[in-house]
Amino acid sequence: MASPSAPELTLLFDGGCPLCMREVRFLQRRDSLGRLEFVDIDAADYDPEAHAGISYRVAMGRIHAIAGSGEVLRDVAVFREAYRLIGLGWLYAPTRWPLIGGVIDWIYGIWASRRLQITGRADLETLCRGRCDLN
Repeated sequence: MASPSAPELTLLFDGGCPLCMREVRFLQRRDSLGRLEFVDIDAADYDPEAHAGISYRVAMGRIHAIAGSGEVLRDVAVFREAYRLIGLGWLYAPTRWPLIGGVIDWIYGIWASRRLQITGRADLETLCRGRCDLN
């Protein structure tokens, strides 16, 4: 369990993505108890080793978060937990239902695969030049 001063959830986000930034600002405003921490993976000083070994390349491909317990969450599970912690868990509760959850996961997969293009960013290979281990 997280210590009282440690966040209950650390969200890894792309600070260069305008839609991601909108979501982060919303969550920050709603997080009156300080349960969330936000780490910009697009920052030059992003350190994968300090964040469960999640590389820049992997983090840019899909949203990730690290629970206070050390568990790594990804995709819709990140939003489900973040919204639960800010008191809006009911919004994502239906994503636990088998049919709805499967559809939402599929939609998120499409969004994640096209996010950079949709937001006018360079492709992942271009962003990774000089930052990623291209092996």
